[in-house]
Amino acid sequence: MSRVIHQHFVLHKPYGYLSQFVHNMSKRKNKKLLGDLGDFPEQTMAIGRLDENSEGLLLLTTDGSVSEYIRSNSIEKEYHVEVAGIPTNQAINALQEGVLLSIEGVAYTTKPCRVQRLKTLPTFEAPLRKVRGESHGPSSWLSITLTEGKNRQVRKMTAAVGFPTLRLVRVRIGHIALGSMKSGEVIEVQSLLVDKKIA
Repeated sequence: MSRVIHQHFVLHKPYGYLSQFVHNMSKRKNKKLLGDLGDFPEQTMAIGRLDENSEGLLLLTTDGSVSEYIRSNSIEKEYHVEVAGIPTNQAINALQEGVLLSIEGVAYTTKPCRVQRLKTLPTFEAPLRKVRGESHGPSSWLSITLTEGKNRQVRKMTAAVGFPTLRLVRVRIGHIALGSMKSGEVIEVQSLLVDKKIA
């Protein structure tokens, strides 16, 4: 019996793309899909999701077992998040300790996580749309590291403590980092070893 050879990819998902390869709702027929970014094997799947307005690191694979492992709560996911205003220590502590959210209509308290202010502004490419004008007040950047990934969780968390998310970029999954990848760039790799460096 021949051994199945799987393929794996690291992608910098741009703003405005759905984290999927096929349209599954009639109202989404005009949306941009991952398949527009490269020539992927037919069985390729996104490991987890970034919502349409979020950017950054997305891993793709043809191996379902790899996808299941990386989506587990044992793997860290780090996000750099631009929020409206300057979060207080109280807000940061609340994020770290867990905040009460509504996830698909069900009350849920997030697990403890790591939150830090970014002292150096990220050097990401300019967003494809203007986040907001300076007249709306200051913004700031946080690093938020989770081991879970509920629907739009980071956005809901920052809004819950009074500092809505303006821009969200996932920069790391386990030991795989976005690094200097350009928006829309795709790299094929031999394996997705999130607990080690890319092989």
